[in-house]
Amino acid sequence: MDSPHGAAVKAEDFGLKGPRGWAFRGLGLDAAPGSLIAVEGPSGSGRTCLLLALTGRMKPTEGHAEVGPHRLPKKMAAVRRIAALGPVPGVNDLDQSLTVAEQLREGALLQRHYDAPIRSLLRPRAERRTAASARIEAALDAAGLDLATLPKAERTTVRDLERLESVRLSVAIALLGSPRLLALDDLDLKLSDPERGEVWTLLRSIAARGTTVLAVCSEAPADAVVLRTGPKADDGAPEEKPKRPAADTSKITWGKGAKDDAEAGRGAEGDVEADPEKDADAAADAADGTDDGSGTGNDTDTDTDTENVDTKGADDALAEAGRA
Repeated sequence: MDSPHGAAVKAEDFGLKGPRGWAFRGLGLDAAPGSLIAVEGPSGSGRTCLLLALTGRMKPTEGHAEVGPHRLPKKMAAVRRIAALGPVPGVNDLDQSLTVAEQLREGALLQRHYDAPIRSLLRPRAERRTAASARIEAALDAAGLDLATLPKAERTTVRDLERLESVRLSVAIALLGSPRLLALDDLDLKLSDPERGEVWTLLRSIAARGTTVLAVCSEAPADAVVLRTGPKADDGAPEEKPKRPAADTSKITWGKGAKDDAEAGRGAEGDVEADPEKDADAAADAADGTDDGSGTGNDTDTDTDTENVDTKGADDALAEAGRA
């Protein structure tokens, strides 16, 4: 399929902040027209937000970007006219109840209605249908989707497509408008390694035709222009996740379990067995009013306070469990 010259994509200190904080920040990119750009990073690192911002669907908070001759964030509408979305889960999902032919005709109708010149609507209906059919055939060829190989050919419902076939269909619909930038999200989702290789081969062929391709993935190929998302340390290396604090091993038991522990000779501070020698030393210290560090000494208020603290802790734990 003939494709217009791809759009160069440039960004400097590009960032987007949402209600929960920064989705991404401080990103830079300089990709020539017709490049294969891979946005690499873990899930939740702002990859989708970056893709939507570079295609004019989300407004960045800081920095700027250029897609072709259009500068973001001022020319978002202009960027949307030259950038098409392939599969982006949650944004442009295919209608699972439609057949493949119906989904393609709907895509062609929307493209003609919103993107085609006004004068094209004045052409005879038969001419418009012929042009739409030719455009669909060219898009299917570019996306590598052969309808004859589907279970029911063009009458196959979208829900019956394999993941790779669904990706190819979404790409074909996106190519109906001859975009200068094609963007795809979650390229690794539910694809095996061989299927993932097929998709990258497809995207390389589209880029070779002149269209700039922007694809979100968890692992980028070696020949792509890579843009990485995710937190970074001061030295530029990926930031390590903070270590989880050690678990609090102290616990309060009550009811039958506490009674069983008491009968088994366990102390109140956990699963510690009673020591007869320490108990004898503590009794001697209590008799002569001294404390050598092994017992509780002659401070009888301490025992009372400890008992009260344990009871209060148990009450608090019960109340917390009730609230949960």
